[in-house]
Amino acid sequence: MSESVPGTVPEVFAPHEAPVSPPQASEEVEFVQLLTPEGERVKHPDYSFDLDDEAIKGFYRDMVLVRRIDTEATALQRQGELGIWASLLGQEAAQIGSGRALNSKDMVFPTYREHGVAFCQGVDPLRLLGLFRGVDQGAWDPRDNNFHLYTIVIGAQTLHATGYAMGQQRDHAIGDAENGEATIAYFGDGASSQGDVNEAFIWASVFNAPVVFFCQNNQWAISEPIDRQTRIPLYQRAAGFGFPGVRVDGNDVLATYAVSQQALKRAREGSGPTLVEAYTYRMGAHTTSDDPTKYRLNEDLEHWKLKDPIARVRAYLTRSAGVDAEWFDQIDADADKIAAELRAGCLSMPDPSLTDFFDHVYVEQTAQLAEQKQQYAAYAASFEGEGH
Repeated sequence: MSESVPGTVPEVFAPHEAPVSPPQASEEVEFVQLLTPEGERVKHPDYSFDLDDEAIKGFYRDMVLVRRIDTEATALQRQGELGIWASLLGQEAAQIGSGRALNSKDMVFPTYREHGVAFCQGVDPLRLLGLFRGVDQGAWDPRDNNFHLYTIVIGAQTLHATGYAMGQQRDHAIGDAENGEATIAYFGDGASSQGDVNEAFIWASVFNAPVVFFCQNNQWAISEPIDRQTRIPLYQRAAGFGFPGVRVDGNDVLATYAVSQQALKRAREGSGPTLVEAYTYRMGAHTTSDDPTKYRLNEDLEHWKLKDPIARVRAYLTRSAGVDAEWFDQIDADADKIAAELRAGCLSMPDPSLTDFFDHVYVEQTAQLAEQKQQYAAYAASFEGEGH
């Protein structure tokens, strides 16, 4: 064993074994890809994209609108209108591709960054901002859009998703690849180290739960690189739990759609869980409270900009689908309109009364909670007229 620096944990390797380094910017990794960064369609032996160019145009529009929403939310936070914001910049293809593969019965369990999936499910973006503005605790009803509330506790949603999927299984909502039900749980590469995620893998595997674990490997768990999370590709972990895993180009919306579609069909028909690793890159900060320039190289960011998920679809539509500049300009105009509406809606959100929170603890308020509400209201009223 080599000597360690005080305060650190020494690295230990078996004889003749060397540390495993993560892929560098200049290295390529193996994954499912159907659209290259240059906008060229390619074939894969196991996956194919069977929709037409109109569908691809729809994917492009989704990604542009979602990126504009994300940009506007970041600006709102910088201007003091949101307490914090978790950007999805660079992960649009992973979210739109997987989100559009869902059917109307599938259930989504997100982290706090799945703004693109929320968009696909019909959740009003303004609802998302309410949480980050601090006027509510996530005010949308999960049943309205089959999209659960954002989960701040890292990895906890994977256990929630597995339990829900087991409920689908017991309600006999599976057995039909097209019309059955499945659950999808989103998490990041950092969350893959959490105990909750690994426990969810075990439960899903042994009970053959109809759940897709969708890991957006954006290379960074805040400031910790992927090599601090794993020594093998994340998707290979699935084999140890007894179900399949696949790695997809997370910047390729066609490939993420095809892979997610197949994994969801597998779950719906009763074949159990799948781990999808969407290999992508977090082009922005972890959240608006983070400064990524302190821990990663600018050259890596520039390398990944060449793999931009939106730019490659635009290149394909321009060269191969005959889409003209006027169509793209209209999409940009639509995005600006949504951003303006989002800003106006955010600024007009009323401040909540703190007594409102007592009304949302239980479906039916208890006598004890009602008493606490009255006591708090009386306490707050005692400050009226004193400049507080």
